[in-house]
Amino acid sequence: MKLLHVYPTFAVGGAQARFVAIANHFGRRWQHVIVAMDGVTTCRERLDPALDVRLLDPGVIKGDTLGNLRRFRAVLLAERPACLVTSNWGSIEWAMAATATGIRHVHMEDGFGPEERAQQIPRRVWTRRIILRQREILVPSRVLYRLATVTWRLPVKRVHYVPNGIDLTRFAPRRKNRGDVPVIGTVAALRAEKNIARLLRAVAAMTCAARLIVVGGGPDRAMLESLAGELGIADRVSFAGHQADTAGFYHDFDIFALSSDTEQMPLSVLEAMGAGLPVVSTDVGDVASMVAAANRNFIVPQDIQALAAALDRLAGDDALRDILGTANRTKAEQDYSDETMFDAHARLYEGNG
Repeated sequence: MKLLHVYPTFAVGGAQARFVAIANHFGRRWQHVIVAMDGVTTCRERLDPALDVRLLDPGVIKGDTLGNLRRFRAVLLAERPACLVTSNWGSIEWAMAATATGIRHVHMEDGFGPEERAQQIPRRVWTRRIILRQREILVPSRVLYRLATVTWRLPVKRVHYVPNGIDLTRFAPRRKNRGDVPVIGTVAALRAEKNIARLLRAVAAMTCAARLIVVGGGPDRAMLESLAGELGIADRVSFAGHQADTAGFYHDFDIFALSSDTEQMPLSVLEAMGAGLPVVSTDVGDVASMVAAANRNFIVPQDIQALAAALDRLAGDDALRDILGTANRTKAEQDYSDETMFDAHARLYEGNG
């Protein structure tokens, strides 16, 4: 059975990491053809080499909408996948091209870029409402479910809420050797919407001593390294860069921090919970409902001082960190098993949803 996956980018990110986990889990049950609209395929390195995977370049020409639609339709008719799996707004032209082809289509929505952080763009709302009405829509957050069913007015029977899941054995907690100062960690692409600059400023504003490890690569790295110097915290901040496997880094953290402007159900928060860490985060997407009830006071507005105060409170209290970390691990075990996610995705891809 052949699946054709279309991503605006196949760089490392939450949606791509979820696909890798699903593909690796099911092995050679499916063939995978992957299209990265921007030509970036960094996440390919995380796929099991034994998988049947092919990367495809459809010849995207930026701005040539009609020409792209013809090219995409030709690819679909030539490949004839059992299921087309598209991801987010950046792949909407593939949804258009699939119309009346008879190819089963599952569309994933994981969130929005900076241009839709504050409000939905009307043209995109109408396009989704019309084009996606007869497709199967898969969303990982309650926020997105409400948006799809209320704002986009897609049929409730077509919209499937499937929370992200993680490998709980891979992110199992480990006993920490307490260092001189607590370590705050974040795992994120260094892009504008992740707003790592906010986290740097919050660390600079803390009264407690702490170190910060930033795991991830991206276009903002040079700017962020420069900002750390300007803030006088360069000696307390480590930029680990892009990592093919981030699991081991969580064991070096005492506190996990997320400073994004926009998220829905970030895998990094689930991974931190699985690793038994307390979470300090901006109040975005489903994060407040994802963490354990005891941790919710540390989900704060998108404000530097609020973030700094939450980090300070946890940095100064080893016992509280342990309590929250244990509660988060329990919540992850109860609600975020990857097996549930795997089964739900397989049913939709194979037409049994």
